[in-house]
Amino acid sequence: MNDVSGERPAPGDGAKFHVDVFWSMRSPFCYLALDRLLEMERNFEVFIDIRPVWPIAVRKPDFFKTVNPKYRRYHSADCIRMAEYLNIPFRRPPVPDPIIQDEETLEVAKDQPYIRTLTLLAAAAQIRNAGLPFMDKVMRLLWDGSTDNWHEGSHLIDAMNAAGLNGHALMADVEADPETLEQVIAENEASQEASDHWGVPLMVYNGETFFGQDRVHILLWRMMQDGLAERA
Repeated sequence: MNDVSGERPAPGDGAKFHVDVFWSMRSPFCYLALDRLLEMERNFEVFIDIRPVWPIAVRKPDFFKTVNPKYRRYHSADCIRMAEYLNIPFRRPPVPDPIIQDEETLEVAKDQPYIRTLTLLAAAAQIRNAGLPFMDKVMRLLWDGSTDNWHEGSHLIDAMNAAGLNGHALMADVEADPETLEQVIAENEASQEASDHWGVPLMVYNGETFFGQDRVHILLWRMMQDGLAERA
C-alpha cells in the first residue's frame, strides 16, 4: 500500500475506547449518522473504526425484488424526514446512484463500478485508520446534494485530499492491489456476521451491538457508563 499523508495514530493511541462501525457507502442512514460519530470522537476518548461492507444490493441482488414494497417507501420517506429533523443537507439518490439499478424492474446490474471503487477506497482508508475522516468528506460529496457527477473529474480526489489523505495514493492502491482491499471488506463482513445484526450503520462496542443512526446516543451512554471520558 502507498504511503498516505494524514494517517491517524493507531487505535488506542490516546483513545481508551474502540467502536467498530460497519458501513455502506450507499446507505443514507450511514450518512445521517456521520456528524454524531464525528462529534463523539472529537469530544470523547474513543476511536471510531469505520469498517466498509458491500451494500445489500451487491450482497443480495434480488433483495429489492423480494422485500415488501412498503420497505422502500418507508425507508425513502424516513431518511428525508430524519435529514430535515437533523438539519443535514441531503439528496437521495446521489447523482449518479452508487448502485446501478433499473428503477422499474429493480434489476441490479452485475457490473457495479461506482460502488466497487467507493468501497475499495473506503477499505484503503480503513487500513490507514482514517475511515472516519474519509467518510466525513466522501459521504458528503455523495449525499449532501451539492455535487452532480461525483464520479467525474477530480471530485473524489479532492474530497480525499480534503480529508487529509492522499487521494491519488488511495486510487493507486485500488488499481494496483484490489485483492488486498477486497480481503479487508470480506473480513469486515465476517465480523459483522458474527455480531447480533446484519444492517448498517451497525456499531459494535465491547461485543454489544447498536443498530441504526438513532442508536448513536445510546452507544455513547453505554460507553459513559463504562467510564468514557471527555477529551482534554
